[in-house]
Amino acid sequence: MARPATPPILSELRSSTSPATQVAALRALKHEIIGHEQKKRLWVGRGVLVPIARILNTSKGNGKRRDVSDKATTHRCRPPFVRTEEEEARLQAVVIVGSLAHGGPSYIPPIRAGAVIAPILSLLSTTESSVNTVLAALRTLNTVADAAALSPLEANSRDTALFHSLFTDETLTSIARLLSQDPNSQYGQQQISLAAALIGKTCRDGNQRTLLVQAGVLEALASNLAAFVDISDLAASSSDVPCASLGLPRIASSSTQSQMAPVLAAIGAIIDTSRSRALHLLSSPALTAVLLRLEADLTVPQERKASMRGHSGSVPIGTRPSSSRLECLLPQIPSFAPKGTMHETSGHPPFGGISTPTRQPYTARALQHTHEIVHGPAIGPPHGEESPLVAWLMYLARVSSGLTRLLAAWIVSLLHDSGLVDKRRDLSFAMLLVPLLVRLLERGSMSAADDHSVHGANPIQPVNLTSQQQAPSVLATLLIDSIDSQRAAVDAGAIKKLVQLLKETYNPIPEDANPSPWAAEHRIGDEPDGSHDNLFVGDSVNISSACEVAKVREAVLNALASLASIRDEHRKSIIENGVVPFVVESLKPFHKFPTGSPGDGKVGVAPQNSSQAQNSSGVILAACGATRSLSRSVTTLRTSLMDAGVAAPLFVLLKHHDSNVQVAATSVISNLVLEFSPMREAILEAGVLKTLCDHARSMDPSLRLSSVWALKHLILSAPKQLKRDCLGELGPGWLKQIICHDVDDLISASASRSDRESTLGAPLAMGTPNAAGEQVDLLNATDGSREGFGVVNENEEVDSEMVDSIGVPSRPQLEAELWNQLQSAQGASGRRDVGTTNQSRADGLAVQKEGLDFIRNLICGNDSREMIDCLFEELGQDKVFEILTSKLRPRLTNAFNRDRRSLDYNIRQTPPQTDIVTSVCYIVVHLAAGLPRHRQLLIAQTELLKLLLAHFAHPSHEVRSACAWIVINLTWMDDQSDHSSCKERAQELNKMGWVGQLKVLELDPELDVRERVKTALHQIQCALR
Repeated sequence: MARPATPPILSELRSSTSPATQVAALRALKHEIIGHEQKKRLWVGRGVLVPIARILNTSKGNGKRRDVSDKATTHRCRPPFVRTEEEEARLQAVVIVGSLAHGGPSYIPPIRAGAVIAPILSLLSTTESSVNTVLAALRTLNTVADAAALSPLEANSRDTALFHSLFTDETLTSIARLLSQDPNSQYGQQQISLAAALIGKTCRDGNQRTLLVQAGVLEALASNLAAFVDISDLAASSSDVPCASLGLPRIASSSTQSQMAPVLAAIGAIIDTSRSRALHLLSSPALTAVLLRLEADLTVPQERKASMRGHSGSVPIGTRPSSSRLECLLPQIPSFAPKGTMHETSGHPPFGGISTPTRQPYTARALQHTHEIVHGPAIGPPHGEESPLVAWLMYLARVSSGLTRLLAAWIVSLLHDSGLVDKRRDLSFAMLLVPLLVRLLERGSMSAADDHSVHGANPIQPVNLTSQQQAPSVLATLLIDSIDSQRAAVDAGAIKKLVQLLKETYNPIPEDANPSPWAAEHRIGDEPDGSHDNLFVGDSVNISSACEVAKVREAVLNALASLASIRDEHRKSIIENGVVPFVVESLKPFHKFPTGSPGDGKVGVAPQNSSQAQNSSGVILAACGATRSLSRSVTTLRTSLMDAGVAAPLFVLLKHHDSNVQVAATSVISNLVLEFSPMREAILEAGVLKTLCDHARSMDPSLRLSSVWALKHLILSAPKQLKRDCLGELGPGWLKQIICHDVDDLISASASRSDRESTLGAPLAMGTPNAAGEQVDLLNATDGSREGFGVVNENEEVDSEMVDSIGVPSRPQLEAELWNQLQSAQGASGRRDVGTTNQSRADGLAVQKEGLDFIRNLICGNDSREMIDCLFEELGQDKVFEILTSKLRPRLTNAFNRDRRSLDYNIRQTPPQTDIVTSVCYIVVHLAAGLPRHRQLLIAQTELLKLLLAHFAHPSHEVRSACAWIVINLTWMDDQSDHSSCKERAQELNKMGWVGQLKVLELDPELDVRERVKTALHQIQCALR
């Protein structure tokens, strides 16, 4: 059969005779494919993206780029209608790519293979582009980003590489210039909105967010937000009598809100999960100056001034988190003082910490301390006050509508999650924001302009911020650990609405929701082997609808997890609404209800290539969170979760390819293996012990932590043989490693090494002392022998006994892994990411604590005496006491994490962590509860007892109570034959000063401590007789 002839348009694009004919061919192609799905597929199958990519990569002129330090802040492009034929060709090519992207996610693979994104991004990086070209490029990039967000779930990670070229210095500098131009110009606001929308859609990880901050994008967005604050405030219209009388800001117009939404979305995408970036936003000079002027111009009524001071006569008024005058924009929230307080009669403000209006406003102080906040060690807002931006955003969320309301609440929730919102805001959130967010859960709560799909006509609005997708996520953030907000959400009907949304995600998607175009024959490029990615258009299934459903399902499950995190009555209400079968189905990578729902009896197995049937990793993680929250109830464990068969899908997830899913599933298992769980025996019979032990030896710190946590719960009150099996499966070497492994030495060594490498080759003449003051030659250390960086005592053996035959990672492997994690925390500029370092330290301490708690539970229970002997046999008697002693010693650290030449230079003592001290104390309590010979061994540990003596004055009452328990158990007498030994132990404790410390604790403010001390003193007196 003869090969079909090449169309004239394609021939002209491949080898054009002149720029004019090329432009004519591009225009003809554009007119042919716009709005025509079949012709789009036809032209992509013919390989039209290859010549289009070549046209986009043609020379863009010899215009000179402006220097980054140019004082002009506008991105000056040539006039919109002055274009050369080459630029006209590039403009038409950009429009064609945008038209293809409007076809949806099935066109993302050929667009990715065609390599057209990078040349389109380069159009933003040159001053030779006209305004229309820049606008067209921004619109096309937004359309591609929308389509990529709805790509098939299994390919979504590959599509993130589409915009890799966006996060380069050159492109980000151009984006920052676009955002910094005058918004009042003819095309300025359009470019600002499109550029901000692009950032909000493509910024997904911490490295990208850091690059955006370094390029000045966050600062430019803050300036644009300040402009919106400025134009929407103060000069209230005369018809708005209440606002005019108070001087309050009037509600921004709908057009202003639509322009503000992409800026808010971009800001939220950048500051997400980072306290330092949130502080960078709050300390923006432009934003601070506008808020300062707004506070100065705001007229506060006389009756509101008293409430801002925190009191009004003798009536208790809600406490104000800050002295900002913007507080009067929000309704007064009454405070419910607890019984027995003097708030009802006192003329002083409640909580005793309310500022007066005579103090210097927060914004003025923030403006003075901008540099310190951004570049110094940020520990909170200046002087402990929250920014007035919080009050303004809450006001904006209340007076605006649709997407702007949702985004304003989202940024408030991000600031709250970063700890930059006063804790006294919880009641305000519960009464002012939570009901609004619950209302957004209703279908039709947002206008058609706001709630749209990827095929909508507005490329500015982010496709991933529709009401039913984002409102549950924002609600989940505000509900975490807040009883007031959770109660308010339940009162507003959040449970019924969330459960209904979750059930709707399992409704069958209508077959005509996204119909496939009819084709009479096999389409060119439909090869399933992927050998022609630039020709292949994805299968015409309901990809967009399936991905949107998955995002809604994930958001709803996260909200339900937050609602069920604290109170049992909330869990009961959620279960009574029939949510458990849907949660269990969400735990499965491929659910079974494409043609029905879990409650209607129409069950059929979905094909595994169906996008509708696939639960993404995000959905599975959210389902694990919801299951974990629901499993905190004993009643739930014994009835609903057990009947729904929640254990079976969790076993599968323990071996999931995504390590984050493994961590989440292991966290749920931690609740299912508790002593009172009826599923404990079934889980053990399924072989969960070996799986958890394998995960406990993982190099992933999160998986290692969750596995040790689950094992700790598993052996609590377990039979003696199960405890022995668990300890034998793990191996004694593993237990030593996770407890003795200390991340702080690696952090200090990493900092020292970085400093030496940046000293232009300056050699060190001597070794560097480690945390114990020993001289260590770090210059000659190799990557495979960094065990000297850990806290290892002089007599500690590191031999083959610490590595068993089933794959326990050795100390050098653990050290090398952690070293790589610390090195990966260094940015392109060579500066360490403090947040990553702190996370590594927190992970290391958490694993140590769980390892100690594992020992604590191992030697607890009816067979504790036999398990103490087992522990001594496996780890070594001296080694056990050595580990406990080392965990109570204060650490010697350098104040600046610099190279330490001597112990006298900026060295300070850091006390051990409270959690570590608590675990060690209770291990000693259980050791003292063993046989008399165990007590005799313990009383002989002089250094350990002296270190414990120092913790009688510990701030934690739990530690003080544990110290008293140690005395009680040490002075316990099993029978008369133990009388002499008991007397010797009491005398030894008295000699070391324990009795004196106990007498001090007789006046302890905690009743539990006083009762334990009373018993301890009585037993000592009886033993000394």
